[in-house]
Parts: sequence; C-alpha cells; structure tokens
Amino acid sequence: MKILVLPGDGIGPEITDATLAVLDRASTKFKLGLEWDIREIGFGALKKHGSTFPADIQDAARKAPGIILGPVSHLDYPPKEQGGVNPSGWLRVQLDLFANIRPAKSRMGVGLTGKPLDLVIFRECTEGFYGDRNMFMGRGEFMPTEDVAIAIRKVTAKQSRRIAEVAFEWARRRRKKVTAVHKANVLHMSDGLFLREVRAVAKNYPDVQLDEKIVDAMAALLLRIPDQFDCIVTGNMFGDILSDEASELSGGLGLAGSTMTGDEACCAQAQHGSAPDIAGQDKANPVSLILSSAMLLEWLAAKHRRPEFAAAAKAIEAAIDASLQSPETRTPDLGGKLGTRAFAAEIAKRIQP
Repeated sequence: MKILVLPGDGIGPEITDATLAVLDRASTKFKLGLEWDIREIGFGALKKHGSTFPADIQDAARKAPGIILGPVSHLDYPPKEQGGVNPSGWLRVQLDLFANIRPAKSRMGVGLTGKPLDLVIFRECTEGFYGDRNMFMGRGEFMPTEDVAIAIRKVTAKQSRRIAEVAFEWARRRRKKVTAVHKANVLHMSDGLFLREVRAVAKNYPDVQLDEKIVDAMAALLLRIPDQFDCIVTGNMFGDILSDEASELSGGLGLAGSTMTGDEACCAQAQHGSAPDIAGQDKANPVSLILSSAMLLEWLAAKHRRPEFAAAAKAIEAAIDASLQSPETRTPDLGGKLGTRAFAAEIAKRIQP
C-alpha cells in the first residue's frame, strides 16, 4: 500500500522523516507492506512549479489510499491567483474530508488542570465561517466597502448529520457519551439546525448519552472538569478553538494527533504549525504527526479490513507513551534532551507486536 506523503514547510520535512522512520519499523514488525510516495508541496513547490499544491499532486491525492500531511505555512502563502493554495483546505473540500478528529489525552500523567483528560473532539471542517472552503464558488467573506467586512457562516443538515454520526460511532466504542457544543442561544437558525440533526442522530444510538453545552461554557468546563467529557461534536470554528484548548490542557499541541476523514479518504495531519523558527535544528517534537499517522493506520484497518494495521497503531501509541515516561527520552519542549531523529529512533525501537 503506497501512502502519499506531503512533508510541507518549516519543521514539516523533519517531523515527516521521523514519522516515516517509526512507520517503517511498524510496517516491518507487523508486515503492513507500506510504501511512500513523497511529493514536495509548500514554498518549495511554489518556487519550482508556481503553486504550493501543484495539479499533479492534487491528482495523486485523489488516488492515494491515505495521505500524511506535514505542517504548512499557508498564512504566508501568496494569493491563490499567484499560486498560494492551502493544501489542508483543498484536501478537505475536494476529497470531502468533513470530519476533523482530534483526540486529547494526558500522556505524562495528569494534564495542566491536575485532572486526567481523555476525550475526542469531532469538528465538521468543510463549512462554518471558514471562507476558503464554505462556498462552491468564490469565498465566504467579502468587503462591500473598505470599512466593512462580512463573513458568511454556512451550516447544512447533511454535514451536521454526518459529523454527528461519526461522533456517536466513536462514543459507542468508548465511554458512550456525546457532548454537542453550540451557540444556539445567539445563532438560532444555524446552530439550531446543527442541534436538530445531532438530536435526530442520537435517537439511533439509545445506548449513548447526549449532552449539550453552549460553547463559552464548554471552554470553561474543559478547564474545570475535563474528565467529565468523552466525545465532543461541534462545528468548524468552535471545534478548531476547543481542540487546541483541550490539547494544551492534555500536555500541548505537540502531543495531539489529528486526522481529516471522509467516507473514502483519510489524511493524517499534525495539530500544530510549521514552526519555521526551529526548522532544520533537529529540535521539533514529532509526536503529533506520528500519532496522526497511527490514526490513519486505524482508519485503513477499518476501511480495508486489515486488523494488523490497527495492531500496529496501538503498538505505536504504546511506544510513544513508554518513551515519554522519562525526561531522558523526550524532546527539549518536554524537558528532555533528544533531538527529533533520536526521539523517533527511541519510539521505533520500542515498537513490538
């Protein structure tokens, strides 16, 4: 199975190399038969081909069984007409990767709140206020005058229902609780529609408890009682914000996995940015992309009925947890001394069937 690998910008190539080293070890140990189709995107591709996400890579993405995407510096890209394409946004829209799944789990004891945290946020990521992806043509924001900017929030029953179904399926395998996060007290129609669909889906899962929270209250409750939540389902912007909060509370964005998932495709993507200030210094923590890639293996296991992929994913997560137990086997951001490559090697050697 050949996976499309897009290293990205900044620290992207370094943490991608580290991730592939871990996956190569897992592939050997579990006989996965993984291969890599590595393509250049971002500023390197812009310089060589005039686009941060060239057409041939777009075609490869459509055909790939799975994708690993390193962090990109899309905020610094030129306008779209000058070749600046956000790979993440393109993949979400063009491959219908509507579900951004972001676990947050305390991996070195309790989180910053002093309480253990183990939850998953399910973010619908093709709609909402995100103007680069919520319109069929054009952008979902515009300026009728130089002093007025207007953003359009798009919420559909279809996508609300789909993200709810994913969250309830996961909850059924976990602790059987879903929390729907909204702002329907103000956004009556759009979040009212979202809640209507979540409640309808809940009727098909009588064994799963449905809870509802207003987003500002939810932000506070994650600080106060993070251990009370299991699966959290919400829209694009709220999910983007709350998942970063949850990840920081669990130990940091560098320890949080993430996938963009659809019915027919899945992309592993680190939660954090490209950190150009430490690029090339062998300092970057690769855990986020490694965990994201393990999540991709789990998706492939379910999609293609390959239980060995799921077993490899569990072994990778266990190797990460074991490596994080001692400061001697951590990266500098976690109080350790190992560089990116050495840390990846430490994780890889701990992978066992």
